Amino acid sequence: MKTERCYLRLFSERDYESVKKLYENEDVRKYLGGTVEEEAFKHHFTQMLHAKKGRYWAILLNDSHAFIGFVFLDSYHDGARTEIGYQFLPQYWRKGYASEVVTRVIEHGFSEWQLQEIVAETQTRNMASCKLLRKMGMTCESQLKRFGEEQSIFKLFNPTTS
Repeated sequence: MKTERCYLRLFSERDYESVKKLYENEDVRKYLGGTVEEEAFKHHFTQMLHAKKGRYWAILLNDSHAFIGFVFLDSYHDGARTEIGYQFLPQYWRKGYASEVVTRVIEHGFSEWQLQEIVAETQTRNMASCKLLRKMGMTCESQLKRFGEEQSIFKLFNPTTS
């Protein structure tokens, strides 16, 4: 998949070190339960690499091919819906990359996967992520306590099927 400034390719083993940088970064992991130790990351990366119902994409810049983060569509906690999620390296925050990529992946989920709705969960305190999800047209359907923090659950219905 491509956007104006980025391209997305499915995860592979070669993404291990790049993705690990996200899981070791305190700023990235501030609202995601904190940094992750090597063994836990190794297990999590293997799950992402072999996701049965979802897809995880590395996000790279078109011009330099630099890794800037990842995005996914995968089963939500309830097992019934599909969740979008993302992580970006801090040097690429506030430059519009997240909006560009998330918009493209949502379009892909609706057009290629024929999803009826897409959900996203973020810590309520993560104002930047909440703002991005609202910008994408998502509405906050509820809050709940998970991972020891209040989470906001956002949803967006497929406009072609609703």
